[in-house]
Amino acid sequence: MKVDVLLFASLADRAGTASETVELPPGADVAALWEALVARHPALDAAGYRPMAACDREYAEWDRRLDGVREVAFLPPVSGG
Repeated sequence: MKVDVLLFASLADRAGTASETVELPPGADVAALWEALVARHPALDAAGYRPMAACDREYAEWDRRLDGVREVAFLPPVSGG
């Protein structure tokens, strides 16, 4: 299955791209997608955290299966004041 991936802020900087399409086997979950991205862009692993994930614009857990999901966004932690 193909999943469109969006990377935001520092994650896009580390990967050198804000979006790409990833091919995954059926039944893959968010964690498997992240592992595939880290394999392509090792600098993502250097971030030292697991980013928030959203599947089709709804926050998702790392064990969320991606069957039927078209888009996954990864967002770094935010802080502000």
